[in-house]
Amino acid sequence: MTADLLTHVLRQGDRALVLSHRLAQWITHAPTLEEDVALANISLDLLGQARHLFTYAGEIEGKGHDEDHFAYWRDAAEFRNPLLVEQPNGDFAVTIARQVFHDQAALLYWESMTESTDATLAALAARARNETAFHLQHSAGWLIRLGDGTDESQRRAQAGVDAMWPFTLELLGADDEGALRADGLIGGSIETAWRAAVAGTLLEAGLRTPTEAHQRAGGIHGTHSEHLEPLLEEMQQLARAHPGASW
Repeated sequence: MTADLLTHVLRQGDRALVLSHRLAQWITHAPTLEEDVALANISLDLLGQARHLFTYAGEIEGKGHDEDHFAYWRDAAEFRNPLLVEQPNGDFAVTIARQVFHDQAALLYWESMTESTDATLAALAARARNETAFHLQHSAGWLIRLGDGTDESQRRAQAGVDAMWPFTLELLGADDEGALRADGLIGGSIETAWRAAVAGTLLEAGLRTPTEAHQRAGGIHGTHSEHLEPLLEEMQQLARAHPGASW
């Protein structure tokens, strides 16, 4: 059970860390200065969640590893994030579509985790739920603006939705966490609620919900796309070039 819980916590920490880095890549490149700040703040929220999760992962593992170890000293095959969050940013509409799918799943996940029998995860969920609600408000608001805007913005929004849809299944839970669920350590399935909520947002945006195309998966089990390794090389470069350095 300890190994299962460690894997689950790392999956959530990796999800938050990788997406945080993807959003940080928008800084100085966002459509407006205000959006530059907004994406930076969301990135920092996710980074904070990752830090708490990695610290707890170190406690569960019991090998003296801290948050920096899990962030900087694992290779791509050791990461357990869903494939969605490692996908390139694309244009702004692609990023927003990715965020809507992620944020809706993350909000439902954290809401369910407030009832976890694990006191540490329940406390983290209470805080992360509030942060994630703002993230979803931001991303859904943008998707609706893009979908309900010009012909070009709607075209790009639909293209973003279509491009990110095949990576959504992994957001809805893993197939090897039944024991954690049975013990109340994690919540139940969020798939039905996620599909209904996302469909509602797409309808409001005037966008089409994609048909059930082939879903790509594997990230939560360590099989990643070609995009994760370059991201980690960029993120881990300083720590690996100067191991043990401090400010």
